[in-house]
Amino acid sequence: MTNTTPARYRSPGVLAAAFALSFGLAITASHAAEGSVEPQAIPPAQPAAETLSARQQAIPLIAAFMATSDMPRLDAALNQGLDAGLTVSEAKEILVQLYAYTGFPRSLNALGELMKVVEARKQRGIQDAPGREPGRVIPTGDELLAVGKANQTRIAGAPVQGPLFDFAPVINQYLQAHLFGDIFERDNLDWQSRELATLGALAATPGVESQLRSHMAASMRVGLTAAQLRQLIQLLAKHGDAQAAARASEALAQALATMQKQTQPN
Repeated sequence: MTNTTPARYRSPGVLAAAFALSFGLAITASHAAEGSVEPQAIPPAQPAAETLSARQQAIPLIAAFMATSDMPRLDAALNQGLDAGLTVSEAKEILVQLYAYTGFPRSLNALGELMKVVEARKQRGIQDAPGREPGRVIPTGDELLAVGKANQTRIAGAPVQGPLFDFAPVINQYLQAHLFGDIFERDNLDWQSRELATLGALAATPGVESQLRSHMAASMRVGLTAAQLRQLIQLLAKHGDAQAAARASEALAQALATMQKQTQPN
Protein backbone atom coordinates (compact mmCIF):
# COMPACT_ATOMS: atom_id res chain seq x y z
CA MET A 1 0.00 0.00 0.00
CA THR A 2 1.39 3.41 -0.93
CA ASN A 3 2.05 5.85 1.88
CA THR A 4 -0.36 8.74 1.30
CA THR A 5 0.15 10.65 4.54
CA PRO A 6 3.30 12.77 4.16
CA ALA A 7 1.69 15.92 5.54
CA ARG A 8 -0.55 14.55 8.27
CA TYR A 9 2.12 12.46 10.00
CA ARG A 10 4.00 15.63 10.82
CA SER A 11 1.40 16.66 13.44
CA PRO A 12 3.31 17.07 16.75
CA GLY A 13 0.50 15.62 18.84
CA VAL A 14 0.16 12.55 16.66
CA LEU A 15 3.90 11.96 16.53
CA ALA A 16 4.53 12.43 20.23
CA ALA A 17 1.71 10.05 21.14
CA ALA A 18 2.79 7.53 18.54
CA PHE A 19 6.38 7.43 19.64
CA ALA A 20 5.48 7.09 23.30
CA LEU A 21 3.10 4.24 22.57
CA SER A 22 5.56 2.47 20.29
CA PHE A 23 7.73 1.54 23.27
CA GLY A 24 5.02 1.56 25.94
CA LEU A 25 3.25 -1.12 27.87
CA ALA A 26 0.44 -1.38 25.35
CA ILE A 27 2.77 -2.59 22.61
CA THR A 28 4.40 -5.96 22.21
CA ALA A 29 7.43 -6.71 20.05
CA SER A 30 6.78 -9.89 18.14
CA HIS A 31 9.59 -12.23 17.10
CA ALA A 32 7.50 -13.72 14.34
CA ALA A 33 9.27 -13.86 10.99
CA GLU A 34 8.71 -10.95 8.65
CA GLY A 35 10.02 -9.82 5.30
CA SER A 36 13.67 -8.87 5.53
CA VAL A 37 13.60 -5.19 4.60
CA GLU A 38 16.81 -3.42 5.53
CA PRO A 39 17.42 0.32 5.85
CA GLN A 40 19.50 2.00 3.18
CA ALA A 41 22.52 1.89 5.45
CA ILE A 42 22.71 0.61 9.01
CA PRO A 43 24.87 2.84 11.22
CA PRO A 44 28.17 1.09 11.93
CA ALA A 45 28.57 -0.56 15.32
CA GLN A 46 30.66 1.47 17.73
CA PRO A 47 33.14 -0.11 20.12
CA ALA A 48 31.76 -0.87 23.56
CA ALA A 49 32.99 1.54 26.21
CA GLU A 50 32.70 1.76 29.96
CA THR A 51 32.45 5.55 30.14
CA LEU A 52 30.72 8.26 28.18
CA SER A 53 32.91 10.71 26.30
CA ALA A 54 32.79 14.37 27.32
CA ARG A 55 30.67 15.03 24.24
CA GLN A 56 28.23 12.24 25.13
CA GLN A 57 27.93 13.44 28.72
CA ALA A 58 26.45 16.73 27.60
CA ILE A 59 23.70 15.19 25.45
CA PRO A 60 21.31 13.85 28.14
CA LEU A 61 21.70 17.06 30.11
CA ILE A 62 20.79 19.14 27.06
CA ALA A 63 17.77 16.91 26.54
CA ALA A 64 16.66 16.98 30.18
CA PHE A 65 16.82 20.77 30.44
CA MET A 66 15.02 21.13 27.12
CA ALA A 67 12.25 18.84 28.36
CA THR A 68 11.77 20.92 31.50
CA SER A 69 12.23 24.28 29.70
CA ASP A 70 15.05 25.15 32.12
CA MET A 71 16.74 27.71 29.88
CA PRO A 72 19.60 28.77 32.20
CA ARG A 73 20.73 25.17 32.64
CA LEU A 74 20.08 24.40 28.97
CA ASP A 75 22.39 27.30 28.13
CA ALA A 76 25.09 25.82 30.37
CA ALA A 77 24.63 22.31 28.95
CA LEU A 78 24.83 23.57 25.37
CA ASN A 79 28.05 25.40 26.18
CA GLN A 80 29.38 22.25 27.84
CA GLY A 81 28.56 20.18 24.78
CA LEU A 82 30.08 22.62 22.31
CA ASP A 83 33.21 22.90 24.46
CA ALA A 84 33.44 19.08 24.42
CA GLY A 85 33.32 18.86 20.63
CA LEU A 86 29.61 18.70 19.84
CA THR A 87 29.14 20.38 16.47
CA VAL A 88 26.48 22.99 15.87
CA SER A 89 24.79 20.61 13.44
CA GLU A 90 24.69 17.84 16.06
CA ALA A 91 23.30 20.19 18.70
CA LYS A 92 20.58 21.33 16.31
CA GLU A 93 19.76 17.73 15.40
CA ILE A 94 19.32 16.76 19.07
CA LEU A 95 16.87 19.61 19.62
CA VAL A 96 15.01 18.87 16.39
CA GLN A 97 14.64 15.16 17.14
CA LEU A 98 13.33 15.85 20.62
CA TYR A 99 10.19 17.52 19.33
CA ALA A 100 8.93 13.93 18.98
CA TYR A 101 9.19 13.58 22.76
CA THR A 102 8.67 17.09 24.14
CA GLY A 103 6.57 18.79 21.46
CA PHE A 104 7.24 21.57 18.98
CA PRO A 105 7.07 24.50 21.47
CA ARG A 106 9.95 23.23 23.60
CA SER A 107 11.94 22.27 20.50
CA LEU A 108 11.52 25.71 18.97
CA ASN A 109 12.38 27.47 22.23
CA ALA A 110 15.49 25.32 22.68
CA LEU A 111 16.64 25.97 19.11
CA GLY A 112 16.25 29.68 19.81
CA GLU A 113 18.42 29.25 22.90
CA LEU A 114 21.05 27.43 20.83
CA MET A 115 21.11 30.33 18.39
CA LYS A 116 21.81 32.72 21.28
CA VAL A 117 24.55 30.45 22.66
CA VAL A 118 26.33 30.12 19.32
CA GLU A 119 26.17 33.88 18.71
CA ALA A 120 27.42 34.67 22.22
CA ARG A 121 30.33 32.28 21.75
CA LYS A 122 31.20 33.99 18.45
CA GLN A 123 31.24 37.32 20.24
CA ARG A 124 33.78 35.82 22.67
CA GLY A 125 35.94 34.66 19.77
CA ILE A 126 34.91 30.98 19.90
CA GLN A 127 34.40 29.43 16.49
CA ASP A 128 32.42 26.23 16.96
CA ALA A 129 32.67 23.51 14.35
CA PRO A 130 29.57 23.80 12.17
CA GLY A 131 29.42 20.04 11.51
CA ARG A 132 27.68 18.65 8.49
CA GLU A 133 24.18 18.34 7.21
CA PRO A 134 22.74 14.86 6.53
CA GLY A 135 24.42 13.26 3.54
CA ARG A 136 22.08 10.34 3.02
CA VAL A 137 19.23 10.65 0.56
CA ILE A 138 15.97 10.11 2.43
CA PRO A 139 13.60 7.86 0.46
CA THR A 140 9.93 8.55 -0.04
CA GLY A 141 6.68 6.62 -0.32
CA ASP A 142 6.76 2.86 0.16
CA GLU A 143 10.57 2.84 0.36
CA LEU A 144 10.53 5.31 3.26
CA LEU A 145 7.98 3.19 5.10
CA ALA A 146 10.07 0.04 4.57
CA VAL A 147 13.27 1.73 5.76
CA GLY A 148 11.52 3.16 8.81
CA LYS A 149 10.08 -0.24 9.68
CA ALA A 150 13.54 -1.81 9.48
CA ASN A 151 15.03 0.91 11.70
CA GLN A 152 12.19 0.54 14.21
CA THR A 153 12.66 -3.23 14.34
CA ARG A 154 16.38 -2.95 14.96
CA ILE A 155 15.98 -0.42 17.78
CA ALA A 156 13.04 -2.25 19.42
CA GLY A 157 14.76 -5.63 19.08
CA ALA A 158 11.88 -7.19 17.15
CA PRO A 159 8.98 -6.11 14.91
CA VAL A 160 6.73 -3.79 16.91
CA GLN A 161 3.11 -4.84 16.81
CA GLY A 162 0.18 -5.50 19.11
CA PRO A 163 -3.50 -4.87 19.79
CA LEU A 164 -3.07 -1.10 19.71
CA PHE A 165 -1.78 -1.21 16.15
CA ASP A 166 -4.60 -3.55 15.18
CA PHE A 167 -7.00 -0.96 16.62
CA ALA A 168 -5.30 2.04 14.94
CA PRO A 169 -2.83 0.78 12.31
CA VAL A 170 -2.21 4.23 10.86
CA ILE A 171 -0.36 5.30 14.02
CA ASN A 172 2.44 2.85 13.28
CA GLN A 173 2.59 4.09 9.71
CA TYR A 174 3.18 7.62 11.00
CA LEU A 175 5.77 6.28 13.41
CA GLN A 176 7.67 4.22 10.86
CA ALA A 177 7.52 6.73 8.02
CA HIS A 178 8.44 9.86 9.94
CA LEU A 179 10.31 9.13 13.15
CA PHE A 180 12.20 5.99 12.17
CA GLY A 181 12.29 6.95 8.50
CA ASP A 182 12.63 10.70 8.01
CA ILE A 183 14.48 11.36 11.28
CA PHE A 184 16.53 8.24 11.96
CA GLU A 185 17.77 8.13 8.37
CA ARG A 186 19.43 11.51 8.93
CA ASP A 187 23.05 10.51 9.35
CA ASN A 188 24.47 13.68 10.92
CA LEU A 189 23.83 12.24 14.39
CA ASP A 190 24.62 8.65 15.39
CA TRP A 191 22.05 6.40 17.01
CA GLN A 192 23.85 6.25 20.35
CA SER A 193 23.61 10.04 20.60
CA ARG A 194 19.95 9.90 19.62
CA GLU A 195 19.23 7.42 22.40
CA LEU A 196 21.21 9.43 24.97
CA ALA A 197 19.05 12.42 24.08
CA THR A 198 15.86 10.36 24.31
CA LEU A 199 16.82 9.02 27.74
CA GLY A 200 17.57 12.49 29.07
CA ALA A 201 14.23 13.85 27.89
CA LEU A 202 12.17 10.90 29.13
CA ALA A 203 13.94 10.76 32.51
CA ALA A 204 13.05 14.42 33.06
CA THR A 205 9.39 13.78 32.21
CA PRO A 206 7.18 12.20 34.91
CA GLY A 207 4.63 9.63 33.77
CA VAL A 208 6.57 8.02 30.91
CA GLU A 209 8.43 5.42 32.95
CA SER A 210 7.48 2.52 30.66
CA GLN A 211 8.91 4.33 27.65
CA LEU A 212 12.04 5.23 29.61
CA ARG A 213 12.53 1.58 30.51
CA SER A 214 12.12 0.51 26.89
CA HIS A 215 14.64 3.09 25.73
CA MET A 216 17.16 1.86 28.28
CA ALA A 217 17.00 -1.49 26.50
CA ALA A 218 17.09 0.21 23.09
CA SER A 219 20.21 2.13 24.12
CA MET A 220 22.03 -1.10 24.84
CA ARG A 221 20.90 -2.51 21.49
CA VAL A 222 22.60 0.37 19.68
CA GLY A 223 25.85 -0.15 21.59
CA LEU A 224 25.72 1.76 24.86
CA THR A 225 26.81 -0.26 27.88
CA ALA A 226 25.20 -0.60 31.29
CA ALA A 227 28.23 1.19 32.78
CA GLN A 228 27.68 4.15 30.47
CA LEU A 229 24.00 4.27 31.36
CA ARG A 230 24.86 4.25 35.07
CA GLN A 231 27.14 7.20 34.37
CA LEU A 232 24.22 8.95 32.67
CA ILE A 233 22.19 8.45 35.84
CA GLN A 234 25.02 9.93 37.90
CA LEU A 235 25.16 12.95 35.60
CA LEU A 236 21.42 13.53 36.02
CA ALA A 237 21.76 13.26 39.79
CA LYS A 238 24.72 15.67 39.92
CA HIS A 239 23.68 18.26 37.36
CA GLY A 240 19.99 17.70 36.79
CA ASP A 241 17.12 16.49 38.92
CA ALA A 242 17.19 13.84 41.65
CA GLN A 243 13.78 12.52 40.63
CA ALA A 244 14.88 12.22 37.01
CA ALA A 245 17.93 10.26 38.13
CA ALA A 246 15.75 8.00 40.29
CA ARG A 247 13.40 7.29 37.39
CA ALA A 248 16.36 6.50 35.14
CA SER A 249 17.94 4.23 37.75
CA GLU A 250 14.74 2.23 38.20
CA ALA A 251 14.27 1.98 34.43
CA LEU A 252 17.81 0.64 33.92
CA ALA A 253 17.39 -1.91 36.72
CA GLN A 254 14.15 -3.16 35.19
CA ALA A 255 15.60 -3.27 31.68
CA LEU A 256 18.61 -5.28 32.86
CA ALA A 257 16.40 -7.68 34.82
CA THR A 258 14.23 -8.26 31.75
CA MET A 259 17.27 -8.86 29.56
CA GLN A 260 18.66 -11.33 32.08
CA LYS A 261 15.39 -13.29 32.11
CA GLN A 262 15.37 -13.40 28.32
CA THR A 263 18.85 -14.92 28.24
CA GLN A 264 18.15 -17.60 30.84
CA PRO A 265 17.30 -21.08 29.52
CA ASN A 266 13.72 -22.21 30.00
